[in-house]
Amino acid sequence: MIRAENLIKKFDNFTAVDGVSFDVTAGEIFAFLGPNGAGKTTTIKILTTLLAPTSGKLEIDGLDPTRDQHEVRKRFGIVFQDPSLDQELTAMENMEIHGALYNVPRKIRRERSELLLKTFELWEKKDAFVKTFSGGMRRRLEIARGLLHTPKILFLDEPTLGLDPQSRNQLWTQVKYLNQNEGVTIFLTTHYMDEAEKVASRIAIIDHGKIVAMGTAQELKDRTQKPSLEEAFLALTGTALRDEGANAAENMRQMARMWRK
Repeated sequence: MIRAENLIKKFDNFTAVDGVSFDVTAGEIFAFLGPNGAGKTTTIKILTTLLAPTSGKLEIDGLDPTRDQHEVRKRFGIVFQDPSLDQELTAMENMEIHGALYNVPRKIRRERSELLLKTFELWEKKDAFVKTFSGGMRRRLEIARGLLHTPKILFLDEPTLGLDPQSRNQLWTQVKYLNQNEGVTIFLTTHYMDEAEKVASRIAIIDHGKIVAMGTAQELKDRTQKPSLEEAFLALTGTALRDEGANAAENMRQMARMWRK
């Protein structure tokens, strides 16, 4: 479903992504982990057509995102770590706008909206304004919205950031249900190592723009001879603090540019 080969992205003299290669198979839950500033967000922006790679090859469902942008965008949904819902609209209105942007026929998008809102336990709140929702409810709505146009791939960038353990657990239970029942390929990033170990079939760890390890959680623990994934992650990436990545304003500007094209 995703094939990246020697991806490189440079910003002037800085190389943010440096020869990244990996494959993600259809129906897989694939975790992409790394410290702040390691190249995760830049890689996701390349995968989702928000940035063009400086060099390298990339296929999304057999298509080249640099040549077939619009077709590729139909094949994925995305949930950024920064909120993107319109808080002055209701849950159903947010779903309706998303469906219209993706040209989902009205009858289908209403049926699909009902299914997804029920799956994510939001149907009773369909006519409530998003500004009244808790953090967990908003994240569940963003994921439901991202699945409305029946994408083959769902990109989740830190989807549980700031949520309490109960909300995190509920969200992943629902995501895994849709992965198993609809066959949606999941590409996720998270700083919660327990989440990655619990839901992902394979994990890639990126640091300083390069993938430093890839495999199952157990394989990574065996490789580093550490008892937990978190300790394995620290052994591979070090313990030094890193700078935060791109801010919400930049993400929103890039999304606006994407829809104008």
